[in-house]
Amino acid sequence: MTTLLDTGPLVSVLNRRDTHHQWASYHAGRRSAPFLTCEAVLSEAHFLLQDAPGGRSRLIEIMTSDRMQVSFAYADHASRVQELMRTYSDLPMSFADACLVRMAELHDDGRVFTVDGDFRIYRKHGSEPIPVLMPGGSEPT
Repeated sequence: MTTLLDTGPLVSVLNRRDTHHQWASYHAGRRSAPFLTCEAVLSEAHFLLQDAPGGRSRLIEIMTSDRMQVSFAYADHASRVQELMRTYSDLPMSFADACLVRMAELHDDGRVFTVDGDFRIYRKHGSEPIPVLMPGGSEPT
């Protein structure tokens, strides 16, 4: 199964003070590499790690390792990402979330690793629930 990495678990793994640190670290260690993500997630994580001691340097290490693959180019999917953001504007859907939903559409075996409950609302291909790995959800092995 392909793991699509959202900002929350990434920040949680890199920030020991984060509420979800233990949960995210446990599940990150049980997933097969590489995690697929997008540049929007990395940008959010970089911002959120500004006050976490060593967080940004550990983010750079992960970005350059074989554990993560930035496999999404917005330019190739701009119209669909924009359509998703319009569809879910009432939440509102972030740019990173829209990119991850599009990635879930591209990877049929994908599961979004997230702490964001909005992924229970989002749908891929208009009507299909997106498989998620999140706190309080059913935890796949």
